Amino acid sequence: MDSETAPDTALMLRVRSGDREAFARLVERYQQPVISFIFRSLGDLAEAEDLSQQVFVQVHKAAARYQPAGKFSTWLFTIARNLCLNELRRRARHPAHSLEAMEEGEAPGAWRQPEDPRPDGPVDNLLRAELEARIEEAIRDLPENQRTALLLCREETFSYEDIGRVLGCSLTATKSLIHRARETLKGRLKPYLRSGEWDRPTD
Repeated sequence: MDSETAPDTALMLRVRSGDREAFARLVERYQQPVISFIFRSLGDLAEAEDLSQQVFVQVHKAAARYQPAGKFSTWLFTIARNLCLNELRRRARHPAHSLEAMEEGEAPGAWRQPEDPRPDGPVDNLLRAELEARIEEAIRDLPENQRTALLLCREETFSYEDIGRVLGCSLTATKSLIHRARETLKGRLKPYLRSGEWDRPTD
């Protein structure tokens, strides 16, 4: 158990012993990253908020069986990914119902975030909103394993080995998925970006 991940593991072990405060601290720490991951996987904020609650319900239910065999965040995002896959399968089985839900609710991929405090003009804001929409659209169009690998790669706490554990694939395969995802995005977003470089250092 390394020093970076020990606090999360210690909290989860306290949850296993029935400590509600420890569970609340884990939820507080990870709820927003989990919502963001699910939202960027499914493109529906309301669904992301609902599924994130299910993620933590599963964490709580599994607490009695929890064993600190790896990083807590890896285990947590594996649960989140599995719930996303279940939702994607459900949508594939019921496409008409999924389309109707999107039409009645928020537009898929729409951002709900605080206003940018910078004093930009309306043109700057419009361009930024368009870029954000194009990025989210391009990410959602990636194959699921590439999308998941890329989203987890943007999380600072995830190494390539951690991402491979979530995906259930080798380190080489993980790096290949991330490389293909980056190349696809750079190709699609080239007209909107001055640089196609990503800022994640190579592990």
